Amino acid sequence: MDKQIVTTLLIMAAVVTFAMAFQAIYPAVMRSSDAMVSAGRSASDRLKTDVQVIHAGGELDADGLWQDVNGDGDFDLVIWIKNVGSLSIAAPEAGDLFLGPEGNVRRVPHATQAGGDLPHWTYTVEGAERWDPSATLMITVHYGQTLSRGRYSVKYVTTNGLSSEYSLGM
Repeated sequence: MDKQIVTTLLIMAAVVTFAMAFQAIYPAVMRSSDAMVSAGRSASDRLKTDVQVIHAGGELDADGLWQDVNGDGDFDLVIWIKNVGSLSIAAPEAGDLFLGPEGNVRRVPHATQAGGDLPHWTYTVEGAERWDPSATLMITVHYGQTLSRGRYSVKYVTTNGLSSEYSLGM
């Protein structure tokens, strides 16, 4: 009879110990699993996202004089970026635009972040409702004055870190 009581107590102690160990280990395994799934999803999205700056130009004529083509009173630089990936790109305004003379490039804020200051940029998606694969984003960078002649560098970076660069002369 003593052996049965001892055996029963040992079995109960083993079950309690297993339950405690399970409660301690299971949440850690689940967090690790969630992190791995999230990292895999992020890597997959990054592999499926790609953009390409296809053209850029300012409101200058052949003689280098300002021509206010759209009549907004600002000197504008227009940049076209193609979504060449296989995923739609949400919130293009959350991406980063870097622009300036070669060797003096700076980040230009989106109009929603600029507080009305110039320069800033706005965008429209041409031929689509969203920036879907094969759609083109037209970015207009608004300046308060004409840019000087020379070589300029443009770089657009998506929210997941992919980028495309373009060099243009004015």
